[in-house]
Amino acid sequence: MKEDSAKQRILRAAEALFAESGFDATPTSRIAERAGVPKGLVHYYFRRKSDLLAALVAELPDARIEPAVVVVPGDLAGSLRGLVVELDRRFNRSLALSHLLWREADTHRAVRDALAERFQQLVRQVKAVIVAATGGKLAIADVDSASGLLARAVSHRHATARHTEDGDPAEIDREVLFIASALTRGQ
Repeated sequence: MKEDSAKQRILRAAEALFAESGFDATPTSRIAERAGVPKGLVHYYFRRKSDLLAALVAELPDARIEPAVVVVPGDLAGSLRGLVVELDRRFNRSLALSHLLWREADTHRAVRDALAERFQQLVRQVKAVIVAATGGKLAIADVDSASGLLARAVSHRHATARHTEDGDPAEIDREVLFIASALTRGQ
């Protein structure tokens, strides 16, 4: 097994300490101590403490999913379900990091901006799946609205996942069915 680099140990220590105490209450000296490195090495890799947050945002799993991976041609609901399942799988690999970043977004514009860009990426992905599943035969305004709605539902679910015990797993499926039905009504 390959030993983590000092930079990776610093990031893991920062992630754990930020989650425990928050960004503002975590001095770089504690990060260095937890990582088992000299404090100067923290600043060598991350000039400012806020650079650690930016590096953690970059470590979120890639949320881009090629439509071909989830699209079932002619089955919009099935295609959107496939997208949601894949997004959930990726989100669950970074649950603690995601929650930490959502919390820090309130006070750190760089994190907020990065999360906003990830949301826009999600909207674009939903749109691509809808277009691919329906052959591009729907009104673009409807596709845009539906993409935004489903992206918000998925984002809300991921942002609040840590606050719910089991939640209602059928809830997102009902939302997917509603959106698919609304888009394909009269087709």
